[in-house]
Amino acid sequence: MRLLLALLFPWFQFFTIGRPFSGIICLILQITVIGWIPAAIWSVYALNQYETDKKLSRMGR
Repeated sequence: MRLLLALLFPWFQFFTIGRPFSGIICLILQITVIGWIPAAIWSVYALNQYETDKKLSRMGR
């Protein structure tokens, strides 16, 4: 579900993972039609890093 959100609304996905400043920058990038693709790629990458960090923190317990 988050992957779909990252592709359709890249800026909103940053807010769901607790990175509001990146979300604002992503929204500015997404406003341009050409910037939508880099914003979506950045959002998917950030989501991947978030999931990896969550897994590592669970293993560290």
